[in-house]
Amino acid sequence: MLTEIRILIIGGASLDTLDGASDLVAGGAGMYTAMAAQRSGAAVSLYAPRPHPVPTALQALATRVTWLGPSIDQDELPRFEISYRDGQTTYVNSSFGAEDSLSPTGLPDDLSGFHYVHLVPLGNITRQLAFLRACRERGARRISAGTALHLIDEQPADAAAVMNEADAFFMNEAEVIRLFGLGSAARSKPGQLIFVTKGSAGAMVIQGGIATDVPGVAANVVDPTGAGDTFCGATLVGLALGRHPVMAASHAMPLAAQLTEDIGPAALLRPSPAPQQPSDKRVVVNVARIGGIGKLIAGLPDVTPFAFTGPDLPAPNHPATLDYFFASTLQQFGFWTHVDGRYQRPLVATVAGKERKGAFYLFRAYLRWLENDPEMLTPARQATLTKAELQTVLRADDGSDPMPALDLHLALAQRYGRDMLALELTPQIMLQQANPSPAPLRTLLQRLDHVGGYKEDPLRKKAVLLAIILQQRPEAFLADDGTEAPPVVDYHVMRSCLRTGLIDVTDKALAAKLSARQLLSEDDEWAVRVAAHTAIEQVVMKSGKSMGAVDWFFFQARQRCPEMSEPRCDACAVDPACAHRKELFQPVRRTSFY
Repeated sequence: MLTEIRILIIGGASLDTLDGASDLVAGGAGMYTAMAAQRSGAAVSLYAPRPHPVPTALQALATRVTWLGPSIDQDELPRFEISYRDGQTTYVNSSFGAEDSLSPTGLPDDLSGFHYVHLVPLGNITRQLAFLRACRERGARRISAGTALHLIDEQPADAAAVMNEADAFFMNEAEVIRLFGLGSAARSKPGQLIFVTKGSAGAMVIQGGIATDVPGVAANVVDPTGAGDTFCGATLVGLALGRHPVMAASHAMPLAAQLTEDIGPAALLRPSPAPQQPSDKRVVVNVARIGGIGKLIAGLPDVTPFAFTGPDLPAPNHPATLDYFFASTLQQFGFWTHVDGRYQRPLVATVAGKERKGAFYLFRAYLRWLENDPEMLTPARQATLTKAELQTVLRADDGSDPMPALDLHLALAQRYGRDMLALELTPQIMLQQANPSPAPLRTLLQRLDHVGGYKEDPLRKKAVLLAIILQQRPEAFLADDGTEAPPVVDYHVMRSCLRTGLIDVTDKALAAKLSARQLLSEDDEWAVRVAAHTAIEQVVMKSGKSMGAVDWFFFQARQRCPEMSEPRCDACAVDPACAHRKELFQPVRRTSFY
């Protein structure tokens, strides 16, 4: 039980009649959401009318959650008759019972101890909106809400108000069309998340103007009732744990799929942990190799974190250092070119009189702004950055433009600035909010999930890199709460994982594409990257070194095991445990993630 994660669900349980079930079964959006959050490991409270005595169908709920709310007779429970035919769920009869009289006045006075407070529609969106505002007054940290199609039609203004005032909002494809006209027009306001469920096709996660599809998990559907609410409850736990919104939704999918394979909430009552997302067997971690390389790294005294200082980086205590790192770290991606569907070469160019490669070329180029016009690094100036201004700062000494994806760099700079302004944030304010919190690293990463240039990547490569920089700089901008940072997975790390054998490519076709340095599909690239993420996480644990130290070790491997020349195995400290798969290459795919 992840007892540190506390979720409050406002909305009741019901007794339902379902196709294929001869007896009444537990139902209700509040019940499904609460039980899904509980099976996902959270400590859950449910504010809803509580029947006395508790019917047999609801006794499992009563024993697994803290059931708050007024006491009612059994016959006052909401009741629904639900039919499932040809993939469509129909509510044949609905009675909301005592839930119609549920009032915010009975809520606990202080809701600040809950990571999320979630509001089901309550059969009346006006009442749902009143609850939302009452929760805000009682100090709720984050409020999420669901909706219902027929209620949107009956109360469109209040439905829009609930959506606009919630920190996270859950709906299905039909509901998103009612609220936005077109699903493709859906946008979340600054700092808000929207989740759109799409049945067996999965879900869509909306972060501002960025929409990411999350695939569903295959299931033999018997009864889909409550699948959306189950997805909601499990996703809220993932968000509370600090996962990126896309990863929280992805982790919720297996439980939502499992629920549909039985009648009612049977899957939510199982004592086992919630099912995990199926792994892609085409690329797997090599546990033995992880142990060997982790042991070697553990014995290397020079594997230490990098302080992110030096001639290519701001001097300690420069007043514009935070603006510099926030604006430049989001640009750490895409330093290579391709021709005819194959990798061609990495970015290598001369700046400030010295030939530099990739990441450090960009860091040194951005010093021009720091030295000559530091105001250009602020969110306000990045929001209105022009292509000519960006070309000027990134030009090589010979006047050429070496950037393979300049337009993408420009778009992310502008998106970063606009999002920071909309959130009324500066780098300084963001750290002022993060450092006093119980988990500064988690808080910073969650804030960056709403900021362009950082929010797009579900594995948070650039966001985690920024956090490590802020912790390891001499100024120690970000407080270290003892929490280990997640892996920073770029193409250098993936190349190292593939060649050393930390991960094995079991699919011959994919291995051939990697060896040939061919452009990969999104699914192919993701299979490699997720496996590398897991492998590096385990290397950190096996070695006893920090993520910052391990990341710097593998980043420096670009010199020992480079893209365009023969690896120098004699210069590599982990050579004794290496698989020497020199023919393998990092995934070749244009992305702003790394």
